[in-house]
Amino acid sequence: MKILGIESSCDECAAAVVEDGKRILSNVVATQIPFHAVYDGVVPEIASRKHTEWIYSVVQESLDKAGLSPGDIEGVAATAHPGLLGSLLVGLSFAKAFAWARDLPFIAVDHMLAHLYASQLSGAVPDYPFLGLLVSGGHSIICRVDDFDRVTVLGTTIDDAVGEAFDKVSKYYGFGYPGGLAIDKLAQTGNALAFRFPLPNLHKGEHRYDLSYSGLKTAVINQLEQFRVPEKGGAMSAAIPSTVNPVDIAASFQKTAVEILLRSLFRAACDTGLTTIVAGGGVAANSYLRARIVERQDLRCIFPPLDLCGDNGAMIAGIGYQYLLRGDRSPLNVVASARVRAFKRNYP
Repeated sequence: MKILGIESSCDECAAAVVEDGKRILSNVVATQIPFHAVYDGVVPEIASRKHTEWIYSVVQESLDKAGLSPGDIEGVAATAHPGLLGSLLVGLSFAKAFAWARDLPFIAVDHMLAHLYASQLSGAVPDYPFLGLLVSGGHSIICRVDDFDRVTVLGTTIDDAVGEAFDKVSKYYGFGYPGGLAIDKLAQTGNALAFRFPLPNLHKGEHRYDLSYSGLKTAVINQLEQFRVPEKGGAMSAAIPSTVNPVDIAASFQKTAVEILLRSLFRAACDTGLTTIVAGGGVAANSYLRARIVERQDLRCIFPPLDLCGDNGAMIAGIGYQYLLRGDRSPLNVVASARVRAFKRNYP
């Protein structure tokens, strides 16, 4: 069963064809990074306009690369939530029109669940249940996953998402855009012990798996000198004191940001007894995060390939197949939503 998947939740205009939920026949991602880089962040108006301009050609390219015609497609899946509403509407509307015109089954997909499914497209199929780690610019979630669409949130951010913290720190210091990639590269040569940034005190009661990044972001941006272990270096930006090496800021921030994640994740693994962790989302591409999790010999850690960590149509088509195989269908009047769905929350 060949499924066309369309993803337009943010600034990547993407379409893919996946066969039987596993085999990627094509995966096309048209990035808008050059259009947003001058603003050091995604501009929703620009994003939706670019999706409108590109969606037809991106879908056509995905069909061409798969060596298929529209008549070969047997089902259509598209992201319906969460994301930027204007961007979501473009991909969702196109997908519904494509399905209606060819009388194909259609399914509206949750973007976050698709990120959790992405690793299965590389052949890594975990046994349920497992621990999910969803980390991106808009979301930071630790969850128990009992099926492809059965997720129980154990912990989530109480303020900023981890990816948002990366982006804002990078923007303030002029490290580059996208912020996560820029900091990851800078940190490769930095001293991660140059600054001792604080960790949030969330380790008791119902918040013991929750995350917080506003304090770290404030410390790095507004209280840098307070947490510095003095070391000589060069300047890169007017925002950086002349005696501070910018790569040390990047490395120290990245180390602390990842430690916040891992502290709650490993606590959840210990308490639940789950020994498999599946990561998803843009921050899952971070090299330091990957290295730190793999150090745990008692845990099986599964990451998507780097090209499937970011937003893509293949993960939408892959999980869409699972829904359609089960017989699920979405009505063509389904609406887009900017908000993440209300996952069940529980504390083991």
